[in-house]
Amino acid sequence: MTALLRATGLRKSYATGRAGLFRPSARFNAVDGVTLHIKPGETLGVVGESGCGKSTLSRLVLGLAQADAGEILFDGAPLPRADTDDWRRMRIRMQLVHQNAAGALDPRLPVRAQVEEALRIHKRAPERAARALSDVGLPPAMAARYPHEMSGGQLQRVVIARALALDPDLLVLDEPVSALDVSIQAQIVNLIRDLQAARGLAYLFVSHDVAVVRHVADRIAVMYLGRVVEEGPTAAFRTGALHPYTRALLDAVPVPDPGCRGGAVPRIGDPPNPAAPPPGCRFHPRCPFAVHRCRAEPPVLREFAARHHAACHRIEEIA
Repeated sequence: MTALLRATGLRKSYATGRAGLFRPSARFNAVDGVTLHIKPGETLGVVGESGCGKSTLSRLVLGLAQADAGEILFDGAPLPRADTDDWRRMRIRMQLVHQNAAGALDPRLPVRAQVEEALRIHKRAPERAARALSDVGLPPAMAARYPHEMSGGQLQRVVIARALALDPDLLVLDEPVSALDVSIQAQIVNLIRDLQAARGLAYLFVSHDVAVVRHVADRIAVMYLGRVVEEGPTAAFRTGALHPYTRALLDAVPVPDPGCRGGAVPRIGDPPNPAAPPPGCRFHPRCPFAVHRCRAEPPVLREFAARHHAACHRIEEIA
């Protein structure tokens, strides 16, 4: 099946601090050579700690940030530059679900007006707003409410409805349940899965919570300091992760399931400064398996099992 979204070699860096007269500003690579693809109706989960580059990756995919290098193809066509007519037409098919639903909504407008706004901009029938709100489980009476009159779970449903109103092919979900309590998280995750089954949506599901991602995704990509260090089918992560960093993430799940881990590996220390990543393997200062080669030579992402890739020099030894 042809990929709906394909990104190849994406790089994005940002300046840190001010440049002096004889000193250029330092830069750090938020996304450093990421390649991924998503098929129609498929969910790719992107997981990693805060600061790993996953939110920047989301912005690049949507065209909200311009990549320094690399290529993004959507339905076989290059992603146009932002703020062009071609980009606006393509963005109808690619929508974002925000992490902070309350912050993404205008407190001065009822929620129905906010769902209808995108429809008016793109000259679509405003009646679609009622259908979108119904599809996310909100009764008609709630359409007239203002954001402050709704719970966190209800606000997240409104944000999802607003993204669905234009009938997109791809939703980018940036930490869609991280601000909710556990019981509401489960409801929203089930809603997301039901909508995908009903509409044939493709998802880029971004989260720091590997337990949630395992429940939602068909495939998982693990990011660390701007790079993908492991990628493969979700089933492979249930039977045994390959990369030591992925194992550490799984070991941090509050309710551990030994059958989902390839052996417990504790995290060691905090992530290094992303503006000055370590040489060699970027995870080596925190990795209990690191040897001299890890400190000197960056590992490449390579296939170790069917469609299961990892970037580690010692996987054959520690698997």
